[in-house]
Amino acid sequence: MNVRRRLISAAALTAVTALGAGTLSGCSGDTAVAANTSKFDVVASFYPMTFLAERIGGKHVRVTTLTSPGQEPHDLEISPRQIAQLEQSDAVLYLKGLQPSVDEAVAQSPVGTKIDTAGLTTLEEHGTEVGGHAAGHDSHQDGERAGKDPHIWLDPVKYAQVAEGVGRAFEKADPRHAADYRKNTATLTGELAALDRRFRQGLAHTRSKVFLTTHAAFGYLAERYGLTEEAVNGLDPESEPSAARVKDLERIARADGVSTVFYETLVSDRTARTLAHDTGLRTDVLDPLEGITGKSRGKDYLAVQQANLDALRRALGAK
Repeated sequence: MNVRRRLISAAALTAVTALGAGTLSGCSGDTAVAANTSKFDVVASFYPMTFLAERIGGKHVRVTTLTSPGQEPHDLEISPRQIAQLEQSDAVLYLKGLQPSVDEAVAQSPVGTKIDTAGLTTLEEHGTEVGGHAAGHDSHQDGERAGKDPHIWLDPVKYAQVAEGVGRAFEKADPRHAADYRKNTATLTGELAALDRRFRQGLAHTRSKVFLTTHAAFGYLAERYGLTEEAVNGLDPESEPSAARVKDLERIARADGVSTVFYETLVSDRTARTLAHDTGLRTDVLDPLEGITGKSRGKDYLAVQQANLDALRRALGAK
């Protein structure tokens, strides 16, 4: 990904020593949760990992989330306290390549079970256009280059593959509760299969197959369901679009009957509203599910994905 790389400072690592083995307190799913408890202590890097850990681990796990609700995960600066949480945990669940400071901390941590979910399915290279259904394709050559796309959780099929891998890792790391982890994993993957069916049926017959977003987070979803994502920015949500890219999107919107520019909950909607104003389009939310906040259209992954499906059906003119 084209995100700014941040290294853990020597001062931060030194501060961990000051924290020592002192107990950190909190409750499940909180960013200040304790490790060294009687439960299987899991540190999750951001919300999609937290959801998997809580659903698969059930009553046997205590989950610490490194990325606070409402925080843009790409920008996470891991703190000394969080490094200490890693030191004391039984397992860490993360997606390598999404959050450089987490990757650094995990690489330096002695935690016994390191679950990199990027290795549990295949990652593909995506740019600002994913899918081949646009009548007016990109014409400029100066856009953001394609890179390995980490947004695997937005494809229910890939996310189910990841869930199965996480379940196996939990079973191996905590064999006393292996039967419960298998049961919980099977329940979750069944729910994801049902979600996949709803997406397939809901998007099978639409007036348009092209949707515009401000951040190229939905490439896997577009490929899975026969759509084309045209994004203002590439995999880095903070990159600035070129004038040529904006012109391309205006042309694509006219050629493909696009009705809506999608923006997301954790990033400013200014670009989406400007593009929509200039092209006479509507705006709506397509949530990349990097965190759940009061602005989210649902309280968990499954509910927000259903809201995403409903928004796509409206925008694409589903029949």
